[in-house]
Amino acid sequence: MVGAGHEEHVAKGIGFGIITVSDTRIPDTDESGSIIKSAIIAKGYTVARHAIVKDDVKEISSELRRQLGDGKIDAVILTGGTGITHRDVTPEAVMPILEKEMPGFGEMFRSLSAEEIGARAALSRAFAGVAGSKVIFCLPGSMGAVALAMDRIILEVVGHALWEARR
Repeated sequence: MVGAGHEEHVAKGIGFGIITVSDTRIPDTDESGSIIKSAIIAKGYTVARHAIVKDDVKEISSELRRQLGDGKIDAVILTGGTGITHRDVTPEAVMPILEKEMPGFGEMFRSLSAEEIGARAALSRAFAGVAGSKVIFCLPGSMGAVALAMDRIILEVVGHALWEARR
């Protein structure tokens, strides 16, 4: 639901890219990627590309740049690698590509997560931003976190975020 007065300021026909960041997932075991894909399709949007990459800064940034260069992709959602272990490098790979951050996304995500998992939500480094006229969302790898972000934030704001990014 877009806020009052902004209903007409929403991008339509959004194409998504999905990047699952994991050293262990393959297409058959990528549950979080599947949740993202199903939520996108249920909303009437399209998934133009879905890739799985290792927890490696170069692999993540290379795939993200590939998706950002795809004319069929308006928004990219990454899942995995946003924690605090030594292998969690998604923020380090994505932040240099962003032109603008959307700090409200991470703040809202952690607030909603805290309602479900308590203070452990503070350990998440989930974030979002803009690169060119495209929006990027970086989520934890857990299925619960992905479902929460898709249902309560991303699918509610992506249309307006894209409209704003394209202005």
